[in-house]
Amino acid sequence: MQNKPTPLMKIFGPRKLTARLAQLAQISLFSQLSPAELDIIEGLLHQREYLADEVVFDEGEEGQAIYIVQQGEVELRRQGEGEGGLIGTLVPGQFFGDLALLDNLPRAAQARATQTTRLAALFRQDFLGLMDTHARIASKIALQLAREMGRRIRQMQGGESQLWRQHL
Repeated sequence: MQNKPTPLMKIFGPRKLTARLAQLAQISLFSQLSPAELDIIEGLLHQREYLADEVVFDEGEEGQAIYIVQQGEVELRRQGEGEGGLIGTLVPGQFFGDLALLDNLPRAAQARATQTTRLAALFRQDFLGLMDTHARIASKIALQLAREMGRRIRQMQGGESQLWRQHL
């Protein structure tokens, strides 16, 4: 869908994405957002750096944020799973911990950086505030989140063992 030209767009042209916003737009969670909406989301993201083998969160902890892998790699592990509990490995562009935006339940797995890793975090409180101030943006994100959860459920029903290998 193309933006309808406004008087300012005729003068300045359509808004272009910065490199950082273009990177956000590649993440399925934010793929339906306009440049202006991406700019708002960028302001809500908190950058976090992790060293190799550093825990992002532990299984059983209260979930407070969704994380987006920007650089590096994160493994998800669950106690009682085969092969050392490995559920999957996430790479740049993928996100995890998404249920934290929706509920206050404990984390179902541990997330651990396998190498020096940079993550962007969107905290539940910021998302809830977004629902109050920018409901359209929040609804677009929630719809993408629901689509991703549906994709994961279909993969589990199809017997795929690695839910996280495919780039999102």
